[in-house]
Amino acid sequence: MHAVSSGKGRIVYISGPVVKAELPGALLYELVFVGELGLFGEVVRIQGDMAFIQVYEETTGLRPGEPVIRTGEPLSAWLGPGILNRVYDGVQRPLQLIFDLTKRPFVARGINYEKAPPLDFNKKWKWIPKVKVGDEVEVGDILGVVQETPLVEHRILYPPIYRTGGVVKYIAPEGEYTIDDVIAEVETKEGTVKVKMWHKWPVRRPRPFKEKLPPVEPLITGIRTIDTLFPIAIGGAAAIPGPFGSGKTVTIRTLAMYSEAKLVFPVLCGERGNEAADALQGLLKLVDPNTGRPLMERTTIIVNTSNMPVAAREASIYMGVTIAEYFRDQGYDAFLMADSTSRWAEAMREVALRIGEMPSEEGFPAYLPTRLAEFYERAGRVVTLGKGNRLGSVTIAASVSPPGGDFTEPVTSHTLRFIGAFWPLDAKLAYSRHYPAINWLMGFSRYVDTVAEWYQKNVSPDWRDLRDEAVRILTREAELQEVVRILGTEALSEQEKHLLNAAFLIREGFLKQDAYHPVDVKSLPPKQYWLLRLIITFYRKGLEAISHGVPASALRELDVVKRLARLRMEVRNEEYKKLVDYEQELINAIENLIKQYESQRVTATA
Repeated sequence: MHAVSSGKGRIVYISGPVVKAELPGALLYELVFVGELGLFGEVVRIQGDMAFIQVYEETTGLRPGEPVIRTGEPLSAWLGPGILNRVYDGVQRPLQLIFDLTKRPFVARGINYEKAPPLDFNKKWKWIPKVKVGDEVEVGDILGVVQETPLVEHRILYPPIYRTGGVVKYIAPEGEYTIDDVIAEVETKEGTVKVKMWHKWPVRRPRPFKEKLPPVEPLITGIRTIDTLFPIAIGGAAAIPGPFGSGKTVTIRTLAMYSEAKLVFPVLCGERGNEAADALQGLLKLVDPNTGRPLMERTTIIVNTSNMPVAAREASIYMGVTIAEYFRDQGYDAFLMADSTSRWAEAMREVALRIGEMPSEEGFPAYLPTRLAEFYERAGRVVTLGKGNRLGSVTIAASVSPPGGDFTEPVTSHTLRFIGAFWPLDAKLAYSRHYPAINWLMGFSRYVDTVAEWYQKNVSPDWRDLRDEAVRILTREAELQEVVRILGTEALSEQEKHLLNAAFLIREGFLKQDAYHPVDVKSLPPKQYWLLRLIITFYRKGLEAISHGVPASALRELDVVKRLARLRMEVRNEEYKKLVDYEQELINAIENLIKQYESQRVTATA
């Protein structure tokens, strides 16, 4: 079950989270246990017989001369039934189990996998085989299933740790087994392979697949600003940069709860301990809106707070994406949310400086862009290994915390190169109580063209036209606001005043969304489409009215127009057809206004 010692060395010196050790034969990224306490560490640099180790626990009290034990294997995720509904630290130690062992709120040092294994080796699972003796199996084939939680069927694969397929020699009959029991034996060219329900996979190595597919279908999040203006595709990657207090954590919580991914994996990486604890408590209490079951039944949380050892932040990101890939290989859509990659990059910077790496921009190592690329490129929609064309995906949304909200700093600027959607949070919007505080002028999505076809087919053929017109109105509003600031509203034409009114409705009646309002918290595509369509209908029909002499102020004062800003909180998703009827009411009100002004003009001329 556990790694066997494959060599021993000794500590030479200690510098914060970095230990230099005399360790002959050490391998890059090998997992080692440091000191008398056996602290978790990973080899990050080798110079002859000397190894630089980043230690994932507090190094206070370590002394030169203490032993370093090699394991001969890289830092790996333990993958199998029992991984869901758990909260782990950055190296996959279960936090609840550690608390039960120590009765302390902080993680004690030296608790290794022997004391706190990532998976429960005693629990029995109801196993249902899906292959029989004599069947040929390939790497990635489903051998059987286990109902891990009421929401998720855990598919036991013939794992990619084995290089070749073969013939099933033995398959365990239906019944109850632990994850360490042999559930299959496969005869391969290299001999007989004994398969268990669990295996390990190195966290820094992407799991293999047959083919990567283009992201074409949107991942519906229920957040209108994202789904309509800056959509993310299933298998895409997005970044959420924003300063302190702009709503990153609430946005991530909303994405976790309402996105239409089968499994969600929040990684709380390096955030303040108290804030992470609040976020964690919030996540643990969430109820899956579709089933009424606890959200944790389709969730695994990785937590590494700022008061935990700095180096473990780096491990937490890789651990989260490896677990997401594991479920992708089973044919599921997994959604990874990392909060925040800035803290991860800061940990990378600290370790790099301590081992003597040449610093680049703002002290970050020169390989920062490479590491960011490696992470974001693990997102994707793929054809998995195994027979048939089983599809699975990993979608990544990661927050970035630029100091002072400066988006030109290295982590944010490099992240922009590797993502497809950009959801920048604006402190000014947050302070004005506009949530989600996504800046509609700075945001972008490279997936608009690819998901437009899905929206046109499943929602409405004119979805793209409405979306593009809304963007044009908001862009033009920003230009006109500069004129208003200098010359006042009197300098604007009636058409321009009307555009400002339409932009206000887009902002208040569409982009604004209350994450705690029972009706407004989640908006499905049909409701999103009709809310926007009503506002664009008002804009288009209003321009026609202005050409007939109706002033913009009269249009704005119509009761039916005033209500447009409130419809988002009045009409439920399943009641969206009320909005269809409302459109005719809106058109009739504007046409009556046109008739009224025309009759007044006729009377005046008479």
